[in-house]
Amino acid sequence: MYLLLLIVLSTIVGYLLFLFGPLIGGIIAFGIIVGCLLRGLYLLEDIRGRMSKTSPKLNKVETAYNNYLKEKNKI
Repeated sequence: MYLLLLIVLSTIVGYLLFLFGPLIGGIIAFGIIVGCLLRGLYLLEDIRGRMSKTSPKLNKVETAYNNYLKEKNKI
């Protein structure tokens, strides 16, 4: 239902931008698209920051063991 509402609203906004003409409508559409992309990048950065805080840190023993396994697999 939410997706259908978004499709209808997007169609209405697209039609209104088309009525403004190519210059004004194009500038407004560009602003909307760039704004959405920048907001998405901001949210991805926020998610990455939150995930890095909750991920467990390796201690010295685990790091040494992982390095040993990597060296052993190279041989």
